[in-house]
Amino acid sequence: MRDQEIRSALDQHWAASDVNDFEEEHKIYRDDAVLDYPQSGERIRGRSNIQSSRAAQPNQKRFAIRRITGTGDLWVTEYVLTYDGKPSYTVSIMEFLDAQVVRETQYFGDPFEPGASRARWVEKIG
Repeated sequence: MRDQEIRSALDQHWAASDVNDFEEEHKIYRDDAVLDYPQSGERIRGRSNIQSSRAAQPNQKRFAIRRITGTGDLWVTEYVLTYDGKPSYTVSIMEFLDAQVVRETQYFGDPFEPGASRARWVEKIG
């Protein structure tokens, strides 16, 4: 039952993220949650600071969920985060405590052109 509750909370979180509903989006986080962005070397402590930093982001953004997987206290979401029309392939790793996020780490990857050397072995994905 707990996994179903967390999955439902994740679905609500990402849906709220997509429509910039900052109140709903951040209900999933504990008050003492920590958010890490390893690529920029940033750490944000506390749900209110996480919410404020996202609300201050001036870009138009959209979230397209590709896959959510997890069990227990560890969940991973793969999604495409589009800022002002530019896609970034993103992975969010969320650690839960008492059914709320206590730590999240997000990794971002920009799209790139496929390598010609492997073309005969690959198929194009969306």
